[in-house]
Amino acid sequence: MQAAVRDKYEMTIGIECHVQLATATKLFSGADNDAREAAPNTMISPIDFGLPGMLPVLNREAVICAVKAGKALGSEIARVSRFDRKHYFYPDLPKGYQTTQLYQPIILGGSVEVPLEDGSTISVRIHHAHLEEDAGKLTHYGDYSLVDLNRAGTPLIEIVSEPDIHSAAAAKAFATELYRLMTYAGVTHGNLFQGNMRFDVNVSVAQKEATELGIRAEVKNLNSFKSVERAAEYEFNRQVELLEKGERIVQETRGWDDAKQKTTSQRSKEDSQDYRYMPDADIPPIVLDDDEIAEIQATVPKLPSYYRIAWLEAGFNQDIIDALLLSQSSAQLVERIRQQSSAAIARRVGFWFLRTIGDETEDIESTDPQDVGVPDAYFIALANMVEDGKLNSNAGDAVFLEMLKTSDDPAVIAVRLNLIQESNENAIAGIVDEVLADPASSQAVQDLRDGNDKVIGFLVGQVMKKSQGKANPALAQKLIRERIG
Repeated sequence: MQAAVRDKYEMTIGIECHVQLATATKLFSGADNDAREAAPNTMISPIDFGLPGMLPVLNREAVICAVKAGKALGSEIARVSRFDRKHYFYPDLPKGYQTTQLYQPIILGGSVEVPLEDGSTISVRIHHAHLEEDAGKLTHYGDYSLVDLNRAGTPLIEIVSEPDIHSAAAAKAFATELYRLMTYAGVTHGNLFQGNMRFDVNVSVAQKEATELGIRAEVKNLNSFKSVERAAEYEFNRQVELLEKGERIVQETRGWDDAKQKTTSQRSKEDSQDYRYMPDADIPPIVLDDDEIAEIQATVPKLPSYYRIAWLEAGFNQDIIDALLLSQSSAQLVERIRQQSSAAIARRVGFWFLRTIGDETEDIESTDPQDVGVPDAYFIALANMVEDGKLNSNAGDAVFLEMLKTSDDPAVIAVRLNLIQESNENAIAGIVDEVLADPASSQAVQDLRDGNDKVIGFLVGQVMKKSQGKANPALAQKLIRERIG
């Protein structure tokens, strides 16, 4: 699509995020909330089946998670909130309705400051967030479908943003920041592959001078940051093409085909009155007082904003900060090290952990510092060995990886792997003299004498090769320059 055509239009996005809460049991039953490895229809109770006479009992831990989420979202917590029944044809909810909160949600308003890749931020307002139960799962096989109710009744909060997002990149950034906030607050385990967080992206397009938003299409159940960005970009282009042809945008629900990188129509979009909401008479209201809310929110750990402020002041690169913040345990480790030693040591340890963290947590196998059993003091000791020249950077990487496997002292590992860097000037001087006398180095030596400083890298490389990687490269370079003059 030509840039001139795209520039005529503005994209507007609002996102609804379903967050599976990290409770032991479901929202209204005692069934296990973790069904990742379970056979279909085994993590259920009569309440999940919707059998006659079964009454729901609200899980208090879900309420606690919602109160924590409210703090992370900068929101007010409702002192009184209630549940409603959302009626719809749910083949994967046997009782025929979903228990949710429409009229009196537990989380009111709020806003999220979203960092963008260029270093700027946008503020995305939160309309509200509410507690609700999840539906089951349908698996389709040609002309028939099978239902698995393991997920039915799973506790969720649905976070509903205002339409404050105006680019696909900002949509990805907002989804990423919601992930950070919810995992840091302890609200969810955050496994995107398992669907712990799912994003519904509402996209509308209108000409830039328009006073009203365009008709929106909702792309459902996206479970990665990249798919949020790509689905939003695809929808923008699709809707612009329709508008340019003079065709009408249909308000509808669409699905995202990751293999084809496109959205497809699923059904016309319903309005709230089509769901026939009504108060749920079986569930008492949630009543909270100020002291109870404060007590719960006091347990929330440090949120991403704390680390951003501390690390920017310590000279961390913005890209490093963003990557480290995708793993709470890595962020906590790096911050502990910063407080125990120095910013330089913390940055070096952060670099090592970046090798185990990607930009999409569902795409990688990250190393969790809590799982490896390595004391903070060992990471500090290893970083000091590199800073002091006892190990070169490559040897530091090797010792770090071995330390994650064995939890051994880095000094012991370095000796065992024969990686201690040679910093004895007399020993390195002998190797430098050999390299400079080697006929293979004669041209590089002459080039360096003639002022071509780039060849110093070749000569240092030869010293490193002869020393089997143990020579201190800085010292080797110093000695080469002294001898050539």
